[in-house]
Amino acid sequence: MAMPQTDINKTFNFVLDEYKRNTPDSELIDDVKNVAAKLDKKSVTIAEYEQNGKFHPCTLQRRFGSWFKVLEICGLEPSRSKLNISKEELFSNLERIWISLGRQPRYNEIKKPFSKYSAGTYENKFGSFHEALESFVAYMSNGSESSQNDSSENVSFIENKTASKIAHKTKREISDRLRFQILMRDGFTCKTCGRSPINEKGVKLHVDHIVPWSKGGETIPDNLETKCEQCNLGKGNAFVDKK
Repeated sequence: MAMPQTDINKTFNFVLDEYKRNTPDSELIDDVKNVAAKLDKKSVTIAEYEQNGKFHPCTLQRRFGSWFKVLEICGLEPSRSKLNISKEELFSNLERIWISLGRQPRYNEIKKPFSKYSAGTYENKFGSFHEALESFVAYMSNGSESSQNDSSENVSFIENKTASKIAHKTKREISDRLRFQILMRDGFTCKTCGRSPINEKGVKLHVDHIVPWSKGGETIPDNLETKCEQCNLGKGNAFVDKK
C-alpha cells in the first residue's frame, strides 16, 4: 500500500545545506587551526583536512591561493618531507603524467596512484599548482639541446659497414628536455599512425631518430619524431631515403 503524500512529507525533511560562499576568512582559518589542534599536529595535509574539516579544501585553496598559503596564514608548518623533494624529481613525475595523458594535467588528476606526489606537494614547493606547471614548462624548454650537442668537443665516432667511421656532433641519447619538446611539437601524436593518449588510453609514445644514429643521423629536432610504441618497435633500424 502506497504511503500518503502527507505522511511522506512528514517523514522526509527537504532542507538545503547552508551556502558557505560568503564564509569569512577568519572562520575558514579557525577551522583549519581547530583540525590541527584536534589531530595534535603542527601541520595539516589536504587529505587530513578533508576528513576532519567543515569545508572542502578547494574552498580554502581558491580563497587564499594555495594550501601552502593556508598553512602559512594559520601559523602551521608545511610538510618537511614534501619540501625536501627535489624540483627535478617533481618535474620528472609531472613529465611522466603529461606524456601519459598527452596534454597538460589538471589539478584533480595529480593524485595517487596515477601520480607519485599529490597536487598539495607541488603547492608546498612552488606556492601554487599553476606556478608548478609554469616552472616545469620553463625548465623543460630551457636551453637549446642542438646548440649544446653541436659543440666540437662532443664529436664521437661509430663503426659502419659502408664507411670506416661516422663522425657525430651529437650524443645518441635523447635528453628528457629534448624528448618532451619533440612530444609537444608533434602534439603527443604518433607521426606514423596518428594514435595518441589524448583519445586512446594506454598509448605509449616514444621519440626516436628519423635517420638512425647508426647511419649518421644526429640527435637534433629535425631528425627526431614521435612514434607510438608499436610503430617504433616495428621500425627497428630501417630507414628509407625519400629524396
